[in-house]
Amino acid sequence: MEITALFLSRLQFAATISFHIIFPAFTIGLAAYLCYLEGMSLRTGISVYRRLFELWLRVFAIAFGIGVVTGIVMAFQFGTNWSELSRRTGSIQGPLLGYESFTAFALEASFFGVLMFGRSRVRPSLYFFACFMVALGTTMSAFWIMVNNSWMQWPVGFIVRSDGVYEPTDWAAIVFSPVAWVRFPHMLLAAYLTTAFCVASTGAWHLLGGRFKSEAGVMLRTGLGLAAVLVPLQLGVGHLTGDYVHDKQPAKFAAIEGRWNDEQPATEVLIAWPGEKTEQNYYQVGIPYLGSVIGSMSFSSKEIGLKSIPIENRPPVLIPFFAFRIMVGCGLLMLFLSWVGTAYVWGGRVEHQRRLLWLIFCSFPVGFIATLSGWFTAEVGRQPWTVYGLLRTTEAATPFLQKFEVTFSLALFGIVYTILFVFGSLYIYVLLRRGPVQGLKSHVAIGNPKRPLSESTEAGLIAEQGHVS
Repeated sequence: MEITALFLSRLQFAATISFHIIFPAFTIGLAAYLCYLEGMSLRTGISVYRRLFELWLRVFAIAFGIGVVTGIVMAFQFGTNWSELSRRTGSIQGPLLGYESFTAFALEASFFGVLMFGRSRVRPSLYFFACFMVALGTTMSAFWIMVNNSWMQWPVGFIVRSDGVYEPTDWAAIVFSPVAWVRFPHMLLAAYLTTAFCVASTGAWHLLGGRFKSEAGVMLRTGLGLAAVLVPLQLGVGHLTGDYVHDKQPAKFAAIEGRWNDEQPATEVLIAWPGEKTEQNYYQVGIPYLGSVIGSMSFSSKEIGLKSIPIENRPPVLIPFFAFRIMVGCGLLMLFLSWVGTAYVWGGRVEHQRRLLWLIFCSFPVGFIATLSGWFTAEVGRQPWTVYGLLRTTEAATPFLQKFEVTFSLALFGIVYTILFVFGSLYIYVLLRRGPVQGLKSHVAIGNPKRPLSESTEAGLIAEQGHVS
C-alpha cells in the first residue's frame, strides 16, 4: 500500500477518534451513574451512596477533561485534512455540530461546575438537578454526533447544488432519520454498558483485596444488575442496526458477513479468513439458512454477495468482518458475566467466588473494546464513501495537503495523546485504588466553600487516612 497524504489523513482521523471515543463512551454512562448515586443518597440517606458519588465524580472530572481536549481536534481536522468534505457538507454538518456545542456542551460545562464546587452552596434538590443536567448534556452530545454521523451513513433531506455543495432542505428528515434513531440508542446503551462494567470491575477489585466491602458490594450489585438488563436490550437494538445496514448499505453488510457470492438461502459465516485477492473465504465455519434468517427473517431469501458489487464500491473486508465478531463476542461475554454475577450477588455468595470476581475485574476493558470494534465496523464498512453513495473519501480530502504535513501532525498527536492517556489513566487508577472517601455523611460538605480547592485536598487526606486504617 502506498503511503500518501490521503492514507495518513485517514490514519490520523482513525487514531484520534478512536482515542477520543473511549472517554465519551465512559463519561456518558458515568454521568447517569452519578445521577443515580445522588438520587439514592437523597432518597435513602445511606452514606455509602454519597461516598461512591464523591469517588466517581473525581474520576468523571478527569475523563471529561480529557474527552473535551481530544474532541477539539476532531473539528480542526475537518478544516485541515478534509476541507473538501467541509466545503460540500458544511451547511449540514456545521449546524449539527453547532447544536451539540450550544445545547449539550453548554449544559455539561455549566452544571459540571455546580457538581465540583456547589455541594455546600446549593440545596440538595438543586444539586441533584445539576447532576441530571450533566447527564442530559452528555446524552444530547451523543445524540447530535450520532445524527451527524448517521447523515453521512445515509444522507437525506438535502439537494446538491451546481457547485457540488449539499444544501439542507428538510431538517426534520435529517434530525429524525430512522437510521439516526436506531444508531443513537445503540451508542447510548454501549456507553452505559461500558460504565457498568467499569463500576462492577472496580467493586470486584476491592472485594478481592478485602477493601471497602460495603462500597464494593454496591458497585458490584449496581454495575452487574444494570448490565444484566441492558445487554439483552443492546443485542435487540444491535439487530435493528443490522437491519438498516442490510437494507441501505448492502456492500457493508456483505463485508460483515464475509459473503462473496449471492446465496439463496444464505449461510451465516461464523468464522473464516476472508481472502480479498482471491474473493473467497478460508477455514470457513458456517450455519446453513441462518444468513437468510438474520438478513431478511426468512429461510429462503436471496442475500447479496460482494461479487455483485463493483470492486471500486466495495469496502475493505477484513476489518469489518473481524471487528463485528469481536463486538458480538464482547456482548456475549458481558451477558454471561452480568447474569452469572447478578445471580451470585442476589444469593449473597459473590464474595466467596474469587474466580468469578477475577473475571469481572478483568472485564473492565470489554465495553471499550466493544465500542471501538463497533465503530470500526461502521466506519471502515462505509468505505470507499465519506458521505455514503455521494462523496468518496478520495474526493473529500484537502487536495493540496502534503505527506510531510500529515506525518508531522500524526506524530505530534500521537505523542500528546500518549501523554494524556498515560497520565490520565494513572491518575484514575490512583483515585480508584485509594477508594471512596471515608467518614462522609449524606449532604454534608467537606472543606471550606470559599476555598473550593481545599475540598479536593481534604478529601484526599480523609481517603488516605481511611485507606491506612
